[in-house]
Amino acid sequence: MRWALVKVCVAVTTMVVVAFAVPLGLVIKEMARDRAFSNAERQAAAIAPALSITTDRDELERVVASAGSDAGIAVHIPAGDGKPAVEIGEQRAVGKDIAMTRRLGRASTAEVPGGSALLQPIALSSGEIAVIEVYVPEAEVSNGVGTAWAVLAAVGVALVIGSVAVADRLGVRMVQPAQRLAESAHELGEGKLGSRVPEEGPTELRLAAVAFNSMADQVVQLLANERELAADLSHRLRTPLTVLRLNTASLGDGPAAEQTRTAVEQLEREVDTIIRTAREAKPQTAAIGAGAGCDASEVVRERMDFWSALAEDEGRKVRVAGVDRPCRIPVARADLAAALDALLGNVFRHTPEGTAFAVDVHNAEDAVIVLVSDAGAGIADPEAAMARGQGSGNDGSTGLGLDIVRRLAESTGGDVRIGSSVLGGTEVRIWIQLDGRAPVRAGHRGSVRRRRRGASVN
Repeated sequence: MRWALVKVCVAVTTMVVVAFAVPLGLVIKEMARDRAFSNAERQAAAIAPALSITTDRDELERVVASAGSDAGIAVHIPAGDGKPAVEIGEQRAVGKDIAMTRRLGRASTAEVPGGSALLQPIALSSGEIAVIEVYVPEAEVSNGVGTAWAVLAAVGVALVIGSVAVADRLGVRMVQPAQRLAESAHELGEGKLGSRVPEEGPTELRLAAVAFNSMADQVVQLLANERELAADLSHRLRTPLTVLRLNTASLGDGPAAEQTRTAVEQLEREVDTIIRTAREAKPQTAAIGAGAGCDASEVVRERMDFWSALAEDEGRKVRVAGVDRPCRIPVARADLAAALDALLGNVFRHTPEGTAFAVDVHNAEDAVIVLVSDAGAGIADPEAAMARGQGSGNDGSTGLGLDIVRRLAESTGGDVRIGSSVLGGTEVRIWIQLDGRAPVRAGHRGSVRRRRRGASVN
């Protein structure tokens, strides 16, 4: 593209130079010729008055000499009234040209060796026609023409060179963004997801760069969501795995029981590995569309029906509160169920058998608060736990459980807090905003605890 633009500019500029320079050069040549013959006419006009008065050779020679160019002026006076013909100066034109001028009675030019001759007829007092011949050398006719042509050629060359320079700069300005766009597209195709294009250059290429960067961001986001979905689905497998692990405890001893427990542990490790491998980028929870959502009370009752059976097997006391009336939230049913399963699974996973836990739902003015608390040993460093929930996890935890909960709350404009529960252990508080405004803060906590009532599920 760059060289094509240069070639086009060279061709166009050359055509323009030729179209203007050649006619201008011809005009200058014609002007130089007119100037030379105008000088010759002035010289002839200086002698004409003397011819109208006298035909005396001596007088005419003095007049010709006073004209300042006696070597280039000749006077041809025909014979008449008994007087012989008079020839003054060097004759260069042939006789027939002089005779033709005398017969026609008007000025003419004739080609002579070394230049041209102006033949000017003058009427004498005797009625005869004399002819003044003024020699115009070729050098005088072409005086300044060569210089003018050289100047025009130099200007033309300068214009061509300037157009090449301008076209090259324009080509670079156009080609470089296109090359960067091609290189970035190639890099993106090779898997370098961080490749982006500077949004600069002509308007069209700048818009193309904006579109490419937007596309690259979408690709990265889609891949991140895909990895997060794989991790999320893998994490949901841990709920039935927790049930299997708890059930293997009742199998007693024996090779089959031991193999079953070993297989369950192996499966848990594989699921953890899948989760850690899949979580290479930060996920992003999609916003819930208008009219979507679920009844938080119904979802809590459903999930507690599932977990209460396991709690009964392990001798855990369970309390559920605030689910006696509908509580609509802008969260997908599956997402809320996954968040509850993640938190309750952590209770069973990280607290000893017989440890009580509770789930409370509080419907505030502009938010719904879901509290999951237990009577375990608690979390010594809640901030580290939340950081682990946003990272890759450690100490036998993938960290995805809290991350699922955090994403669910933040998708509505809420947040997640970890603190101490009234049961003596850990309390995970999920703020779910109903109107997408800033999260409800800790000032509501007292009212939540004061209204916490409910029945035990045994």
